[in-house]
Amino acid sequence: MTNSSTRLDHVVLWVADPVAATAFYEEAVGFEALRVAEFAEGKVTFPSVRVNEETILDLAPHSAADRMNMLPGSAGSAGHPVNHVCLALPADAFDALRARLHEHGVPMSDIGRHSSGARGDATRNFYFRDPDGNIFEARHYDD
Repeated sequence: MTNSSTRLDHVVLWVADPVAATAFYEEAVGFEALRVAEFAEGKVTFPSVRVNEETILDLAPHSAADRMNMLPGSAGSAGHPVNHVCLALPADAFDALRARLHEHGVPMSDIGRHSSGARGDATRNFYFRDPDGNIFEARHYDD
């Protein structure tokens, strides 16, 4: 991948408690927590978690919604619900994520097969919800 190709940089999720949400993503999902201490100290407006070297999830508090009107005429549109966010993983990381979520008591869907996505049909997939109700799909493709 080159710097000139289009990629997903970040997704902002609304959460009730950014510190608790960060702990969930770090412990149950296995993502690296970013800027938690700075958030707790009031130096930044939200913490994040790293999905991979190029993509993060920002965990914004609901209380910030009124200040996030990025486009003229879009008052009230910040925080519009998203159906789900999908994470594509190698097969071993897919299995490890499912095991980690199970260890943390996170409810999950059954394993699905041949779900269509950006790289064609995934070999397996499943869904889970974070403590704030955001839904994630985890999948892997045969490579």
